[in-house]
Amino acid sequence: MRCPYCGDMEDHVVDSRPTYDGKAIRRRRECIRCEKRYTTFERIEDRPLMVIKKDNRREAFDREKILKGMRTACRKRPVGMQTLEDAVDDIEREIYNRMDPEISAQELGRLVMEKLRSVDSVAFVRFASVYKEFREPSQFEEAVAMVGSQS
Repeated sequence: MRCPYCGDMEDHVVDSRPTYDGKAIRRRRECIRCEKRYTTFERIEDRPLMVIKKDNRREAFDREKILKGMRTACRKRPVGMQTLEDAVDDIEREIYNRMDPEISAQELGRLVMEKLRSVDSVAFVRFASVYKEFREPSQFEEAVAMVGSQS
């Protein structure tokens, strides 16, 4: 690490601790040459996750887009925001644990439907009707039957 004051490459770490969110390490360093202190942060390098759309376009994974879709499905339902945040956290964690830099939109939609199925049955049917582009009443009946088979 180059000292921002004198440019020397020799330093030592005085203090090291995680940041408040636990996503980085904050290090206080002291330059051996000029003895001035400075702070650095060490983070895990984010690898971009891409979503493969139906038409094979690639789009960056957007957590907020997932949350917005789930919020829409849960509109006027007794589902708290923290429950949805936790569900999106679970989905995001599962995707990143796969260690694959890409996921299909179909697979992502399936993960969202699984989460909504366990959170709220009405929200599940709402989301499924849009995601699977229901055209017939029988498709709604099948989705409702899926919820019933969960119990």
